[in-house]
Amino acid sequence: MQQPNHETLKRILTNAKTIAVVGLSDKPNRTSYQVTKVMQNAGYKIIPVNPTIEEALGEKAVASLADISEHVDIVNVFRRSNFLEDITKAAIEIDADVVWAQMGVYDGDVFKRYQDQIEIVMDTCIKVAYYEVMR
Repeated sequence: MQQPNHETLKRILTNAKTIAVVGLSDKPNRTSYQVTKVMQNAGYKIIPVNPTIEEALGEKAVASLADISEHVDIVNVFRRSNFLEDITKAAIEIDADVVWAQMGVYDGDVFKRYQDQIEIVMDTCIKVAYYEVMR
């Protein structure tokens, strides 16, 4: 799998308004919280997707992607790679535009299987990409 180039990442981040964050923690010391806070401060609407929390970053959490009633531009994944296929399927079911798997989250088979159905970015920190292509 080849990573998207700067132009592709910039297009994704420029067009996106809503980011559903699968595995977002409500603990400020966790990476998912810190990265998502940067994206929220950059103006993106955040939807926490985590059945074990009530809210994060002032936003009410939902248990699953299927519980989201509005359009999701990016599904940002903070779960282990073995969850990526189920999350990608769920993202396709809600007609999300992009699955974005954070650093260390990668599954080449998922990319091969679903790249024609949804845009996929893997093993890339959305915050780092944002700073690189949007500043």
